[in-house]
Amino acid sequence: MLFAFFITATTIIGQEDTKINEILTKKIEYNKTHRTGKGFKIQLYNGGESRAYNIKSNFEATYGIVAVIVPELPDWKVQVGNYKTRLEADRALLLFKEKFSGAIILETKIYL
Repeated sequence: MLFAFFITATTIIGQEDTKINEILTKKIEYNKTHRTGKGFKIQLYNGGESRAYNIKSNFEATYGIVAVIVPELPDWKVQVGNYKTRLEADRALLLFKEKFSGAIILETKIYL
């Protein structure tokens, strides 16, 4: 009886190890194409939902750059960019401040 239990338990553990290895392999492949690191974004707006959508569409129409709405309820944020350096973010901020005077730079995790 004890011998049969040992064989069954070993088989189950072997199957679990295979599944774990498959998941780890998928995660490694995903990380190769979805790398993140320290970087900067520009936040154009922080406030109500309807105004956030208006600012997003206005920004995209003006600059042809995709903006993202980040809901952190009760606030809605409009953010742009994945800048690797502060200098890149500063240059973009100078351009965007002409129409979006409340824009600020945020240090955050970005996709590289």
